[in-house]
Amino acid sequence: MALSPAIRIAALTKRYGSLQALDGIDLEIPRGEFFGLLGPNGAGKTTLISALAGLVRADGGTLEVMGHDVVADYHSARLKLGVVPQELVFDPFFTVREILRFQSGYYGIHGNDDWIDEILSRLDLLSRADTNMRTLSGGMKRRVLVAQALVHRPPVIVLDEPTAGVDVELRQGLWQFVKQLNADGHTVVLTTHYLEEAEALCGRIAMMKAGRIVALDTTANLLSHFSSRNLQVQVERPEVAEALGGEVSGDWVIFGFDPVSGVETLETLLARLREAGAGVRGVSVGEPDLEQVFMEVMRRA
Repeated sequence: MALSPAIRIAALTKRYGSLQALDGIDLEIPRGEFFGLLGPNGAGKTTLISALAGLVRADGGTLEVMGHDVVADYHSARLKLGVVPQELVFDPFFTVREILRFQSGYYGIHGNDDWIDEILSRLDLLSRADTNMRTLSGGMKRRVLVAQALVHRPPVIVLDEPTAGVDVELRQGLWQFVKQLNADGHTVVLTTHYLEEAEALCGRIAMMKAGRIVALDTTANLLSHFSSRNLQVQVERPEVAEALGGEVSGDWVIFGFDPVSGVETLETLLARLREAGAGVRGVSVGEPDLEQVFMEVMRRA
């Protein structure tokens, strides 16, 4: 018998007054996947995550976590899920360790200090374990939110903008930890505005706009299907190359080209530049990135 996916969403809808926050979302995320959920502000990402965590009741459709319906079998579904929220929410009256012990208790888990210490160590929080939450910096508080989401060892982890306002060093450490969790079998769902993070980490990506999924594919396929490459040519006479349709940047001229017919297009462009007497001195091919893909998908949607 095939295992249920880590997350299954079918025909999910949610409306706030006249705003259709979720408009018929269908999505399956297999176990063990590192999945990206991208979209502009107001696309419905946080509403979707809130519905998944049982914090928002959907108007229609179903959501399951590891085969457990988030409404009919809320307790089991919540045990399988760890969510790192976008907002910094914390209790100012307790230390970091106390917060994690309380969080464990909410799930009926006791005597797990070894695991708490491991999480604190991996998130570089061990030296702050007995520090009161209200004295921590914003970046440190965000680390504690990550620790809280992991304290009950959930098989599915949702990270909602986990590195917002976090310094580069912590960001690298956090991703190293999360990648290890994913390698150990945890399913990870990431929302982020740092598209280079999604490109580097996620095997598959869904892009949302106005409550709908407008693109869903592997990261590699999205990069190849939606984004054009560019040919950057260093020339002696930029004005000649510009007349052929290039965009001048100093003594470099940039031409976009279709990656499907790539080699033929490059040869044609270079031949035209030579014939026009542009004086080609250097050539570089720019690879597409996820930001270009994202902008193109949003434009089409």
